[in-house]
Amino acid sequence: MILTVTLNTALDITYRVRSLRPHTSHRVSDVIERPGGKGVNVARVLAALGHEATVTGFAGGVTGRAIRDQLTGTSRLTDALVPVAGATRRTIAVVDQLSGDTTQLNEPGPQIEPAEWGAFLDRYDELLPSASAVALCGSLPPGVPVGAYANLVRRARSFGVPVLLDTSGEPLRRGVAARPDIIKPNADELAELTGSHEPLRATQDARRRGAHAVVASLGAGGLLAVTPEGRWRAAPPARLHGNPTGAGDSAVAGLLSGLVERLPWPDRLARAVALSAATVRATAAGEFDREVYEEMLERATVSAEFSAA
Repeated sequence: MILTVTLNTALDITYRVRSLRPHTSHRVSDVIERPGGKGVNVARVLAALGHEATVTGFAGGVTGRAIRDQLTGTSRLTDALVPVAGATRRTIAVVDQLSGDTTQLNEPGPQIEPAEWGAFLDRYDELLPSASAVALCGSLPPGVPVGAYANLVRRARSFGVPVLLDTSGEPLRRGVAARPDIIKPNADELAELTGSHEPLRATQDARRRGAHAVVASLGAGGLLAVTPEGRWRAAPPARLHGNPTGAGDSAVAGLLSGLVERLPWPDRLARAVALSAATVRATAAGEFDREVYEEMLERATVSAEFSAA
């Protein structure tokens, strides 16, 4: 079982409009609602790949119930969310069908009380012994300690469970110091962490700060991985147009599934970029176009451009 942690779960709502223009009214041609938050998206992709996945984090209010209702019955996916008094947030993605661009609006999330945080830690410790890997994903809702991910990394390491951390800002800075097995920042998050805008230098610096391996998302440039086994760049064969929301979460699913399957790093990275590209062509985050995925997997390029670390 792969455990995904989403402390700031969301109900993802996608609106499609013909053309998004400020200061005007729009007719929405299509509305899609899905359980969301980065770790939930990761779990849904893992389940679609055939892995058993368990989702934990917080859920509350009407939106929290909607998330849990939609998770119920999903094959290979187990709901272990912790109930809270506050209402789970919503995220709104507005897709401009003419340009292909997406505008994202993210609510902050509910206030988490100390007793609720304690209940989550108890649930997390109960789940860890059965986990083959853990993904810690996304932002922290109000009330959760800024060092939460560092705490969760250390707890997983005490059980011998490998951890992938995908967050940003101060939670990432503190989490890296706890020595996660993998971090997956994007270019902006990596620059904020290290102060460098040169990807290779920044990725190496992130490893020195404590991460065992660093896989940086470089947008259309694919992935740059610096690991103890070597350094690779991975890219899809072509840039696809569509909704990029959740593409990074699918890359995390590719890395985690490759980890538990004990694939070599080049194969993990090829899977990650193929899933990321296939998600751009899907209708919503947490999903991917399987036909596009299989095509991209065959044609993805992974090159070892640098000597081993």
